[in-house]
Amino acid sequence: MEVILLEKVRNLGALGDTVTVKAGYGRNFLVPGSKAVYATAHNKAKFETRRAELEKAAAEGIKAAEVRKQAVLALGVITLQVKAGEEGKLFGSIGTRDLAAAITHAGVEVSKREIHLPSGVLRQAGEYDIEVEFHSDVTAVIKFNLVVEA
Repeated sequence: MEVILLEKVRNLGALGDTVTVKAGYGRNFLVPGSKAVYATAHNKAKFETRRAELEKAAAEGIKAAEVRKQAVLALGVITLQVKAGEEGKLFGSIGTRDLAAAITHAGVEVSKREIHLPSGVLRQAGEYDIEVEFHSDVTAVIKFNLVVEA
């Protein structure tokens, strides 16, 4: 299935690219999420008339993401009090929802979908570098310090 991307999609392409994707990915994720349209002749012509408008909206989105990035970087290290055993192993785990709540509580609105944990949830006390993706072109690395409650 061929689609025209209406915004930059990670590991797929940039605004205006015509890419071939699996039918389920295009039908269930890209098109309903307004990230792409089907690559028909009518949609290609319609896209070309809207290209400047979409590029302007993308530039504004990047500017807003940069502002949020600077606000998050200004927070510095975020410390979370956690319950853990003697070796520092947590009772439970810290996931994207918990990290997003901690950043939001510190003063910057972040959703759990913007936080990436490539090695899975955090299960050990210590210091971690967590990547936050505000936009496909704007990412920040935040330091989290998980401290065992006394």
